[in-house]
Amino acid sequence: MSRKLKNEELDRLDISEFKHAEKSPIIIILDNIRSLNNIGSVFRTSDAFLIEKIYLCGITAQPPHNDIRKTALGSTETVDWEYHENTLNVVKKLKAEGVSICSIEQAENAIMLNDFKPQPNSKYAFVFGNEVKGVQQEVVSNSDVVIEIPQYGTKHSLNISVSCGVVIWDVFSKLKTK
Repeated sequence: MSRKLKNEELDRLDISEFKHAEKSPIIIILDNIRSLNNIGSVFRTSDAFLIEKIYLCGITAQPPHNDIRKTALGSTETVDWEYHENTLNVVKKLKAEGVSICSIEQAENAIMLNDFKPQPNSKYAFVFGNEVKGVQQEVVSNSDVVIEIPQYGTKHSLNISVSCGVVIWDVFSKLKTK
């Protein structure tokens, strides 16, 4: 039988240690996310996997905000983030820095997430779009690759925070096994 661990047994980083820890080569771009709970959840997942940075774009709300705080559980204090009004400008800036831009979207010629093979020593920015409209077409068009999460049920999409968790875990685990 297993015993649940207490929080103090988990050997987690404190804020200072997190800030100085080597980060995953993963950046998250939130393109016009309207749900504050989704934003907070993305922060929390990003903290768990040492994500380098989150870009909050367009209508995406910014910390501090009580509804973000509820789901983020302090991760807005650990994960670096920036706000930019225009998502495409962020994409172009990161591309110029050699970051591969990956839109998470259902699109023609999309690569299924299970077939996506991240390369060691490369940095990736994953763009997650609005809960209703998805990633803006101009952002999709300027992406290096479009990645689709395979789904087999009756619904057409996953919640943004769930999608982010699935993608981060998949890419993180693929990079860690190389």
